[in-house]
Amino acid sequence: MDAMDPEVRCAAAPWGIPAAGRRFMPYAEGQAATPRGNVWAIQGGASAGQAPPARRPLNRAAGWPLQRKEVVAADADNASSPFEIALDPPPKGSHRSAEVIYGQLRTAILDGRLVPGSRLPVERQSAIFFGVSRNTIARAYARLALEGLVQSRQGSGRYVSPRQHRVLREPSPAAGEADPRLNSLWRGPELARSLHFWNDNPRSNVRSTAASVDFRPALVDPRLFTFETFRRISAGQLRQMETKPPAFKSPQGNQGHFPLRTAIAAHIGVSRAVACHHDDVLVTAGAQQAFDLLARVLVTPGQTTVAIEDPGYPPMRAAFLAAGAHVVPVPVDAEGLVVDALPAPVQIVCVCPSHQFPLGVSMSAQRRTALLAFARKHGAVIVEDDYDGEFRYDGTPLQALRSSATADDVFYVGTFSKCMLPALRLGFVVAPRWAMPALTMAKNCLDWHCPTLTQMAVARYIAEGHLVRHVRKLRDVYRRRRDLVWQILQSDFPGELSPMPSHYGMHVAALSTQPRPLEPISAKLLALNVHLHSLERYFFSAPTMDGFVFGYGAADLKTIEQGLKTLRRVL
Repeated sequence: MDAMDPEVRCAAAPWGIPAAGRRFMPYAEGQAATPRGNVWAIQGGASAGQAPPARRPLNRAAGWPLQRKEVVAADADNASSPFEIALDPPPKGSHRSAEVIYGQLRTAILDGRLVPGSRLPVERQSAIFFGVSRNTIARAYARLALEGLVQSRQGSGRYVSPRQHRVLREPSPAAGEADPRLNSLWRGPELARSLHFWNDNPRSNVRSTAASVDFRPALVDPRLFTFETFRRISAGQLRQMETKPPAFKSPQGNQGHFPLRTAIAAHIGVSRAVACHHDDVLVTAGAQQAFDLLARVLVTPGQTTVAIEDPGYPPMRAAFLAAGAHVVPVPVDAEGLVVDALPAPVQIVCVCPSHQFPLGVSMSAQRRTALLAFARKHGAVIVEDDYDGEFRYDGTPLQALRSSATADDVFYVGTFSKCMLPALRLGFVVAPRWAMPALTMAKNCLDWHCPTLTQMAVARYIAEGHLVRHVRKLRDVYRRRRDLVWQILQSDFPGELSPMPSHYGMHVAALSTQPRPLEPISAKLLALNVHLHSLERYFFSAPTMDGFVFGYGAADLKTIEQGLKTLRRVL
């Protein structure tokens, strides 16, 4: 075999596909080995029943068929991406070939490059993979088997054993001893606290065998999603991509899939009275990326002041902190953000006017008017987070802050995580036209655009009316859950918890009538398999009120009753 000829061909190995694990494969008939300097990647494979591979004469003059052999392994189902393991040849004329190959395979097993269950090349293919005789590789395998690193399966071949004593990694430095090469912002606890607010402490002390009750806010119930419909639509869009492949276009300037932006503009125009054009919409990878993009284009590090609700949504705060903004918490009361408490000057104000997170109150009309007047007077912009505004249960519909009259001052952020599925990772920003070019460039800089197939499927899902019907169904389900939570809180906790009015969304906040720290109560509930957050973890400054946040997105009626009974016992 000539190591310098890129067109060298070789027949495929005749082994079959194992039931589990990975296997090494030579490149198949008709596939060329690819040169990479002095490295050759050998890829491909064949199924059982093929004729044995043709023997090729080795380049004995070189002493080794290739200067360096890269063995490519593929998944047993031949569907996953290959990974490469580099093996260096033994010295020319060496009588220690078996020992050299044994040592390199042993090292690859112990350091994790060869994972448990990986299939090793069969001995009759030793010349193709290792450039040595069958007897030489048999001796290397035998030594590995004696050490328990390799095991044989009758009629299948040799595999890396499931358990080995692996080389342990160096322990990670403690949080206070993070590597100084990292940006100090990402080494500090402030960002970590904001991004990890949703996680509970490790549950090693869970004593209850009861089913888990999850009252954490912002969760959805995946059992309610129309998977069959979305699967059919996704398959149809995939077939369309196959039969009519999209023409290649530069991703520069890509605001998102045009039909999806058109569908979003139509949907929020009807459901949220947001007046916009498809050119005003930028598709993002969820609401969090929308906050990050806004922070990137609106914040001048060290100079921009951002006002956020307190208590509020911690990940939104994290995005602006990471951009170098000076973040100022502003109190919230029963009418929403206290506009009179806004600092001056301030360049950005972040609010959840329809269903404040986590208190659940709606901003009053007077406060909305005052906020818009404040923004115009001080030249500030407003970031409106409408994360679950589709779910209105009673009361008069509240118009979003974004309208034709305010289009130059308000950035409207929406998401499909609540009305569809968080796993889709799709959201959007409706932005003023003066900001769209910069936002688009920032989005392109991050990831060019969101996955096209997902955008196509969601666009069709909306256009066919499925989203409207699904939201209508969810609204009925969540209304019943909200009413049950409200009823039990009023009947069973009259002297301890007072639920706050909530006409929208997927959670209810209840304030403690007897001020006391409630995080210890949350910890006791966690030990009983009940996830319930106190308001304390949503404050950025010192907490000014005590209470709990009852999310009912993932808890059905029976689970809600069970969880509140447990809370009654603990209190």
